[in-house]
Amino acid sequence: MFRLTIRDDKNRYELTELAKMFVSADELDCFAEGGNVFVVPGPDEMDRNAQKRALYRYMSEKTGRELKWGTLTGVRPLKLFNKLVRLTGSPEAAETALKADYLVSEEKTALLRNVWNTQSTVSFDRDPKAVGLYIGIPFCPTRCLYCSFTSNKYSGDKAEAYLAALEKEMDALSRLFREKGMYAESVYVGGGTPSSLEEDQFRRLTDKTAASFLSQKTAEFTVECGRPDSITKGKLSALVKAGCGRISINPQSMQQKTLDRIGRLHRPEDITNAFAMAKAAGVRIINADLIAGLPGETPDDMADSLRKIMDLGPQNITVHTLAVKRGSRLIEENKDLSYSGGDTVCEMLSQAYGKLGAAGYSPYYMYRQKHMTGNMENTGWSLPGCESIYNIRIMEEDQSIIALGAGGVSKIYYPDEDRVERVANVSNYEIYVDRIDEMIKRKEDAL
Repeated sequence: MFRLTIRDDKNRYELTELAKMFVSADELDCFAEGGNVFVVPGPDEMDRNAQKRALYRYMSEKTGRELKWGTLTGVRPLKLFNKLVRLTGSPEAAETALKADYLVSEEKTALLRNVWNTQSTVSFDRDPKAVGLYIGIPFCPTRCLYCSFTSNKYSGDKAEAYLAALEKEMDALSRLFREKGMYAESVYVGGGTPSSLEEDQFRRLTDKTAASFLSQKTAEFTVECGRPDSITKGKLSALVKAGCGRISINPQSMQQKTLDRIGRLHRPEDITNAFAMAKAAGVRIINADLIAGLPGETPDDMADSLRKIMDLGPQNITVHTLAVKRGSRLIEENKDLSYSGGDTVCEMLSQAYGKLGAAGYSPYYMYRQKHMTGNMENTGWSLPGCESIYNIRIMEEDQSIIALGAGGVSKIYYPDEDRVERVANVSNYEIYVDRIDEMIKRKEDAL
């Protein structure tokens, strides 16, 4: 048992989260007094970064573990890098500060610099009236082992009721956009799995989205079609006709044993067929997701999956690290996987990043989550000119993101204050349907 006394109520949460990156919550007592206790100095003795460095060094010495992200506990390390560039005047000085003040490793400092370099080549609409738009579809063919998102098994009748409520919210927001001169720079339809809808429902959704929010100022329109077993020629035709230029086809792994283990119904060859259909339909940009650290997988498995995906020629590949999240079935099976699988995941990511870089992909956005295996990260890689504006801007929080549908969290950005205010819809889709007028009112009040 690691016993800590934290004498700073303001920073207690952040310091506790840092300690949890070294050991599980069961091994940690952060309210201890007396005995074998490490005391984190109070704010009158040290500032927050110094407190975190002191705690980091203590936990590292006692556990023998080093964290590649050092003392960073936030989900958006690139925001810090951008801030340091502004404060120090150069990316080189920002890298030095990350290593000295936050104990970030050379490897992850270089990753941040590479993401920063890529983002500097991407053009954004800086008009404050330009927003990102998210539309959520909370249905999937099955629930994956690791999933903690707002997702439910598809039901035709329930999907009909949900779409009716969603269309009401879309109409209200479209009207509000017109009144305030707002417009969508990017549109992202996610979930869940939007393509789990039936063909007529899917066409209804994509047509409604295009009619309500697309304009000459819209730079990109993305639809997640993550499960290859949910993709049909009719759905692909509908989204291309509606103006969608980007989709996701997400294998997560190309190993059949893993797909069976995590609760996916498709086969590796279904991924290949889905790519062929999407290209034939005229989809311009395809993203593929892979997850490092899935139960039972080895670095060789991950390397084989990546090779097979790269052979299909996606313009984007997002490499996720498995996160053992509350609300998932996985945490019930192995709550300590985020610790025990750390070395394996580090090897997987190192190999994947090397192969992607050699093939001409560049990292263009990244973020972190709690309980990630090995305390690592998720990174999106792109061929030049194929970066997703929506993905970049939602992670950097420098634009208002308006989220529609169950579980959607809008983030209203105030540039003069560099502040974000959250406006949430309820997560349960049935409650969302029942309270749709309230969800609309929340956005009207916020905007």
